Amino acid sequence: MPARYPPCHGKARGPAGRKGADQTVAGRRTALTAAGLAASGVAVAQGGPGLTALGPVRRRLAGRLAGYGDPGHVALTFDDGPDPRSTPAFLDLLSRRDVHATFFLLGSMAAAAPGLAAEVAAAGHEIGVHGWEHRYLTVRGPRETFTDMARAQDTIGALTGQVPALFRPPYGVLSGSALLAARRLRLRPLLWTCWGREWAPGATPASVRRTLRRNLGGGATVLLHDSDATSPPGASRAALGALPWLLDECARRGLVTGPVASHGRDGGNG
Repeated sequence: MPARYPPCHGKARGPAGRKGADQTVAGRRTALTAAGLAASGVAVAQGGPGLTALGPVRRRLAGRLAGYGDPGHVALTFDDGPDPRSTPAFLDLLSRRDVHATFFLLGSMAAAAPGLAAEVAAAGHEIGVHGWEHRYLTVRGPRETFTDMARAQDTIGALTGQVPALFRPPYGVLSGSALLAARRLRLRPLLWTCWGREWAPGATPASVRRTLRRNLGGGATVLLHDSDATSPPGASRAALGALPWLLDECARRGLVTGPVASHGRDGGNG
């Protein structure tokens, strides 16, 4: 009677043959598992750093990244400018209060308002990089991420006369590629410990004050926005309206307000 199944090409079908087949299957499973773990590792390496955008994670696990510094100092930072429609009002208020801050500029915004970018630096404020475009870094590959950050750093440096040493990722979400690019560009990533959430729809100076009060304290790095470029209209006005209270509250608590460069300890550049 002819065989119902094709021959095994000379391989034994007894216990020894089954053992060899089992080893082959096990090897394939091991290889697939290793490949899966490797892919997971790449995903974690790329997107894992983005977990620091979550407030509790950032504050508990990444003190230096979050910007904790000298307990007698509060670092004041602004994102998304320079914006001709709103940044000058922030500069005027800070000048009248004799306070300096750190402005994380978008490369595209600086290129569109080169004179204002230079004015921010000329007023004595520290300049940081917020990227060229305000897009999530986790959806970009290594080359695109590096190009974006390098272009922003070069443009902002040329316009302001400062070589930026600080980098804040858009939305506060880092990636493995961004961390590698930051190292190559000698940029120190920095997030925040306290913000006003003025970008939330319907925000007002009062709501910004309430939100700031929750985490405001010595050693904090405060985030506000001096532009509506990536926020609902009116966000920068809400931030500007709360800024006098913030400066007064810090003074009332005996805290000095200034740029990140003066933040000292783990929060500063030292």
